[in-house]
Amino acid sequence: MSRLNPAITISGREIRQGGRPLLIAEVAPAHDGPLVFAHAFIDVVADAGFDAIKFQTHIAEAESTRDEPFRVPFSYEDATRFDYWRRMEFTAAQWQGLAEHAHKRSLLFLSSCFSLEAVEMMQKIGMPAWKVGSGEIHSDGLVDVMAATGKPILLSTGLSGFAAVERQVERLAARGAPIALFQCTTRYPTSFEEVGLNAIDALHDRFGCPVGLSDHSGTIWPSVAAMARGAALIEVHVALHRGQFGPDTPASLEPLDLAQVVQARNAIFAMLSSPVDKDKIEREAGNLRQIFGRSLALKRALPAGTALREEHLTMKKPGGGLQQEDLPQVLGRRLRHELAADRLLRLEDLES
Repeated sequence: MSRLNPAITISGREIRQGGRPLLIAEVAPAHDGPLVFAHAFIDVVADAGFDAIKFQTHIAEAESTRDEPFRVPFSYEDATRFDYWRRMEFTAAQWQGLAEHAHKRSLLFLSSCFSLEAVEMMQKIGMPAWKVGSGEIHSDGLVDVMAATGKPILLSTGLSGFAAVERQVERLAARGAPIALFQCTTRYPTSFEEVGLNAIDALHDRFGCPVGLSDHSGTIWPSVAAMARGAALIEVHVALHRGQFGPDTPASLEPLDLAQVVQARNAIFAMLSSPVDKDKIEREAGNLRQIFGRSLALKRALPAGTALREEHLTMKKPGGGLQQEDLPQVLGRRLRHELAADRLLRLEDLES
């Protein structure tokens, strides 16, 4: 297939490999149902300095049945996962309030949708982009409705090989959808050995579009490493604290962790976007070269008339004096006067 556009734009912000990475905090259902907790996450994520917050829009009747098993049997109040999804639901008005809160805190507001009804609801609120989770990469009808909006598609690849990714990418490209991909490993938590940083480069080389990391390690290190490799986007799960109830907590970052990711992003981007000209550094070294450099000096004090030999000489700070290349002018010449070892050798110290 032909290569995709190397950049996408979300709410006026360009996202490309090697650019300033977009940082997305994934709440998912970590709010555990109460609306007030969902709003609390918005303030936590904004205070940390992230760019975007992402929820999940679940409508139990539209996406699930009572036959759906729990991924992790964690719930003390839900008999089935269907019941859990129902407890995670918000009304359209509640979602609108969350979006407005996020916008007031200068956050992009995103929510993964798991049914056509959810897409319709969130489209009315105004999604700037659509995140497609790893489990939905084969949900063509759902993905097509998202693509029809013209908004960028952020496609996670945690359960797919290259053939499956290419199939969906080709479908989306044929529909003119802007595309970014996420390397993702669907393990909660993900070990460092399973993160797959190499897949970020492989996906970018193969498709040419922006590629990021959706991390489930519960640490900051995969995000830091991915940004150092030029990843375009970073998505991490967030929990209010390590003791928080919920199946995703072991794979999540705490608020202070989020702030560290922001600091790392800013530092890494500054370094990657500021190449150093080594020749210019040498030209502009000036006094620093003299301060840190060395010049010819005596190893020990010598009397007047001594014919200098190489074993008499060494290099001592500062720079700016005679150098190794000046040895032919020095060796064999006699000292004009007694010379101590605590000062540099100068040509005027030598007889003609």
